[in-house]
Amino acid sequence: MKHVRLLFFSMLVVFSLILSLFSTEGLTSSKNVFVIPVEGTVEKGLYAFIDRGISTAEEKNADLIILEINTPGGAVDAAGKIAKRIRETDIPIVAFVNNEAISAGAYIALNADEIYMTEAGSMGAAAIIDQQGNTAGKKAESYWLASMRNAAELNGRDPKYALAMADEDIDLPQYGAGKGELLTLTAEQALEVKYAEGIVKNRAELLKLLGFAHANVEELAVSFAEKLARFITDPIVVPILLSIGSLGLVLELYSPGFGIPGIMGASSLVLFFYGHLVAGLAGIESIILFIVGIVLILLEFFVPGGILGLIGFGSILTSLFIATDDVGHMAMSLLIAIGVTIIASIILFKVFGKRISLFKKIILSDSTNTESGYISSTNRKELIGTEGFALTSLRPSGTALINNERVDVVTEGSYIEKNKKIVVIKTEGSRIVVREASEETI
Repeated sequence: MKHVRLLFFSMLVVFSLILSLFSTEGLTSSKNVFVIPVEGTVEKGLYAFIDRGISTAEEKNADLIILEINTPGGAVDAAGKIAKRIRETDIPIVAFVNNEAISAGAYIALNADEIYMTEAGSMGAAAIIDQQGNTAGKKAESYWLASMRNAAELNGRDPKYALAMADEDIDLPQYGAGKGELLTLTAEQALEVKYAEGIVKNRAELLKLLGFAHANVEELAVSFAEKLARFITDPIVVPILLSIGSLGLVLELYSPGFGIPGIMGASSLVLFFYGHLVAGLAGIESIILFIVGIVLILLEFFVPGGILGLIGFGSILTSLFIATDDVGHMAMSLLIAIGVTIIASIILFKVFGKRISLFKKIILSDSTNTESGYISSTNRKELIGTEGFALTSLRPSGTALINNERVDVVTEGSYIEKNKKIVVIKTEGSRIVVREASEETI
């Protein structure tokens, strides 16, 4: 009996160990969670970052993607591309509003499968505005309202709250958004109207709530190249870069050699193309077109005709438009850059009186003047006051004999007969002006 008890106890211990192993294995889950931070301004560089994150999660067969959102909004076109990428993936995506999801950020959150917010989180105020801060046109507003409606309906949410975030004419005073005001939901309000599935304190609590407390969590880090690309592709930075680039190259024409203005201009344009290349907006073809345009414009200084310059200028403009997906914004940026460059050039030329050094190298500016020792024609000043005879009738020009030398002369306008005595009254280069000598002169 004692042996039976011992055997039973041993089997119980072994069975417990096996259970603990299975239990440990369950705790160290093989589930993978990808966390993608959505921070700062929503622009094209952010889309490239999120696209890389979702693609990486797909390659690693992640079980869940968490978009940790804290953004004041940004470009509508970039938000649209991000939303499209969210809808394309088969991996469940949870939007975790960790502070704020304003404007384009709210639109991105609404496209996720579920939304969770921190206690101090807020979401809304998604009116579409232009670069001057004014309300966009009716066409753009209609498109944006339709997009907000579709994003809400995508996951069975009441679209009137999404529309109230973008349209100030919708009256929802109970949520602090009367007529003339845009709706911004607090975490509690979002939970009440079913625009959030829950409120959590932090990411750890969110993972526990979703059943991923013991999952392998990988947070996607923004690389230096992506940080630079996000900064460069910002709608405010693009016209600044183009202005510095064009102004720097023009200033270089005012300076001998290749100096600081040229380096600044070239660096700005390199940064512009590099940022758009990393963001996936520009291809190598746009860079090649830009280089070809610069070469053709330089050749124009040596090959007259104007055709090469026009082709080069067109090539540069084409390269810039190819490097963006927002033609309207690029056109505005170019207008700003051209305006800044023209104004600066006028100031330099008028105020400082500088001349473009490149033109000095290819245009002959030397002159043969008297100060340099050159004489364009013989000035017969020594003949002034000298008398002579008209060898021909002067009507008013003709030939005279002065100091036994035949010279061409011209009168002041009067007619002088042949053989009349004359006197030289002035000389203008090779032009000798005479008049008929008076009796007192004889």
